[in-house]
Amino acid sequence: MDAKARAALYEQVFAATIAAHERARRQDTAPLFEAASAIVRAVRAGGKVLVFGNGGSAADAQHTAAELVGRLERERGAIAAVALSTDTSILTAVANDYGFERVFARQVEALGRRGDVALAISTSGASTNVLAAVETARAAGLVVVALTGRDGGALGPAADIDVHVPEGDTARVQEVHRTLLHILCELVEREL
Repeated sequence: MDAKARAALYEQVFAATIAAHERARRQDTAPLFEAASAIVRAVRAGGKVLVFGNGGSAADAQHTAAELVGRLERERGAIAAVALSTDTSILTAVANDYGFERVFARQVEALGRRGDVALAISTSGASTNVLAAVETARAAGLVVVALTGRDGGALGPAADIDVHVPEGDTARVQEVHRTLLHILCELVEREL
């Protein structure tokens, strides 16, 4: 790839990212605000946030849990949040014994309590293990918040609250998800 092609790619990616953010900026903010309120209610009631997803969404889950347990911008009390993709012993044991589609559901079953928030992240909305965890969360009385992309897949309609990014490109969806997750954390932080 020559210098001109590299520069063109650089400009193209920035333009696509900015355009995706502009579209997200103009969409309905009610689901994001509702998600923040659900987390605030859960935390005030002594509950927690269970965050999960695969691949880049797993990284976003870890990042979000870190912002809630630690802090984003303000000094405040720690917020109980767990990323379900971080414990390799649990992930491999559950995958071995029950199948990979149960790696998050089993943890939701063990850790989730009525009123907690299950924050499911999936760019496709079609991840089998995320959908299984959502089913388990709903049965246990958790509030299910989904961050989805594309058309929302099966995950969007399965959630109580769907924060949807209607972009087709996985990278663009992930970039907007990260921005929305920072806004979500800041809303929660300011409220608490």
